[in-house]
Amino acid sequence: MAERMVAKQAPRFEMDAVLSNKEFGKVSLEENMKNDKWTVLFFYPMDFTFVCPTEITALSDRYDEFEDLDAEVVGVSTDTIHTHLAWINTSRDENGLGDLAYPLAADTNHQVSKDFGVLIEDEGVALRGLFIISPEGELMYQVVNHNNIGRDVDETLRVLQALQTGGLCPANWKPGQETL
Repeated sequence: MAERMVAKQAPRFEMDAVLSNKEFGKVSLEENMKNDKWTVLFFYPMDFTFVCPTEITALSDRYDEFEDLDAEVVGVSTDTIHTHLAWINTSRDENGLGDLAYPLAADTNHQVSKDFGVLIEDEGVALRGLFIISPEGELMYQVVNHNNIGRDVDETLRVLQALQTGGLCPANWKPGQETL
C-alpha cells in the first residue's frame, strides 16, 4: 500500500546537477529551505526524448514567474549530469533544451525517485511527478501521471499561488480571486 506524502515533511535530497550557468554543482532541499524558498521539484523519464523537452523548456520560459513567487524549480531524471549538459547544449530546433533558467539534477542512484515514489524500477526511469514543497519542508502538493502526458505550467503556477494564500481555495480558483 502506498504511503501518504502530502502534509508531511518532504524527503530531503541533495543531487549533482547542471546549473543554469551550465556548470556542475549541487541542488538540495535544505538549501532552498535555508533561503526561505518554495521548491517545485519535477521528475521526467529521460533526456533526449520527445515530451520531456516540451515541459522542461515551457517551465524555463516561465521561470521568472516562479522566481517572483519565491520558488526554485528543479528538474530531475535518472540520467547523468553529462547527459543533461549534452541535451542543454543541443538547440531546441534539434530536440534539445538550449539554455535553461533552472538546474537539471541527476538521480543516478535512483534514491530520490524512490523516496518520492515515482521510480519505475524495472525501467530505471521516473514517472512524471511534480511536487511543491513549502519553505518549511512540508510537501504541499503532488501529482504523478503517465509518461505520455506533459504537464501544464499554468496549473503549476496556479497551485503554487493557491498554496501561498494560506487560505481555502475553491474549485477553479484563480489568482486574485477571493478565498473561502
